[in-house]
Amino acid sequence: MKFKHNSASQNPASSDAQLLVRETLRISANLASAPPPSPEAATERPLLQDSRLGGLIEDQHSSLRLICCEEMDGRRWKYFAENDSVRSSGSKQLKRTSIRAVSLQTPQAPVDDLMAFIRAYVVPEGFPDSVTPSYVPYMTWRALKHFFGGAMGVFTTQALLNSAGVSRSRSAPGAVAINWILKDGAGRVGKMLFSRQGKKFDYDLKQLRFTGDLLLEFGAGLELATTAVPHLFLPLACAANVVKNVAAVTSTSTRTPIYKAFAKGENIGDVTAKGECVGNIADLLGTGLSIMIARRNPSLVTTFAMFSCGYLMSSYQEVKSVVLHTLNRARFTVAVESFLKTGRVPTLQEGNSIENIFSLPWQKHRPIVLGPRFKDAFQDPNSYLAVERIFEKEQYIVTYNPTKGNIYALFKDQSKPDDILKAAFHAHVLLHIIHTSNQNAMSLSKGEQEISAIQPTSADLESRLLESYKVTSDLYGPFKTKAKEQGWVMSESLLNPGRARLCEMVS
Repeated sequence: MKFKHNSASQNPASSDAQLLVRETLRISANLASAPPPSPEAATERPLLQDSRLGGLIEDQHSSLRLICCEEMDGRRWKYFAENDSVRSSGSKQLKRTSIRAVSLQTPQAPVDDLMAFIRAYVVPEGFPDSVTPSYVPYMTWRALKHFFGGAMGVFTTQALLNSAGVSRSRSAPGAVAINWILKDGAGRVGKMLFSRQGKKFDYDLKQLRFTGDLLLEFGAGLELATTAVPHLFLPLACAANVVKNVAAVTSTSTRTPIYKAFAKGENIGDVTAKGECVGNIADLLGTGLSIMIARRNPSLVTTFAMFSCGYLMSSYQEVKSVVLHTLNRARFTVAVESFLKTGRVPTLQEGNSIENIFSLPWQKHRPIVLGPRFKDAFQDPNSYLAVERIFEKEQYIVTYNPTKGNIYALFKDQSKPDDILKAAFHAHVLLHIIHTSNQNAMSLSKGEQEISAIQPTSADLESRLLESYKVTSDLYGPFKTKAKEQGWVMSESLLNPGRARLCEMVS
């Protein structure tokens, strides 16, 4: 059997290349002394592509040991670790920081990457199984309608500006119309790009709704700034329109779930209609009041600041007043922490009122990460092998990485929504145990312990994982029961876990 390699492995300065040369010589010696393999046997030992090693390796004859297999978005990786030459008490040890990822697929063509990028923006996740068959024709006609509407907008806007007498010169109306169309076009681009947030509108709709209102105020401030620097009208107006259209997407996408939370039975249409009517009446009253105030020529900045404060305060109270029955990341944290400290699960009203809504959609969840990549959770292969035995009967693995200061919950490919909830509960239990044991060990001047300051040893970590496993086994059932008694919906997991899954290793 031939051992193939590419040109990248010929760099003598690379330690991976040196390892590859040693493995090549050893495998060649073994093959020279062994009888030629049969064609059937040759097909039983597939070669794996490893870009870091610069070629193909044969895992059965290599000093690298297969420790895990991972799948994400239909693509698979195998993780290898190098055997340690120094072995204690006859047990096989693996070198630290020797984990290597091996892709089982050839690189995708640029066209496939481009199509995947486009699909991420124009179709929902899980398409076409996630939507009804009428989705495609509806979106086709909708796109065509907006195409003609945008084309007509150029001419209607120019006509309106000419009718309003923007300028008496011949060239100014056309230039102003073009600037206005560029402003609107920039806003539509911003609306399209932000729509990629996708399921975040379901997971964290309160947080996104309030963030959208903050962006709306920021856009209004940019529009106000055009009066101070009129020569920067186009860039400021474009930026303001982008921000305000992003806020419009957020408002539109979160409106229906919020109305649904208020509806009892099949009256979501009536609730939505009445809510929009109340909003329009209030908008008309506010417009009339601002017209009367504007006649007195008040300070523009002072008036805008007063209205902005009232708008943001009302927006915050509006979002806080919504009571949702499902458990997203923030509400789940409130429920579990209250249960671990007091033994009771908060009511729907209490959990929603305590929920933190000051979190931006692009912020990463810390210190608990759900569904991370394997390489983010583990750097030492021995720690993974030790943890894997503890969670052999579970569809998830929970660990703590002292280097990054995070608790990671990895999911296996057969995990169900309840497994995700249990893994998240287990992660909070482990976090609670680490905080408690650290507070017992030392007294800190700060009121709150930072998890990044905790540096447990491997033995401490394994004992805490075993303790958390026992606590989770004893308390997860009662937690679910008490949560259902309070009205929380436990069947739907809105914890927004990552897409990476640990799959079974196939030899």
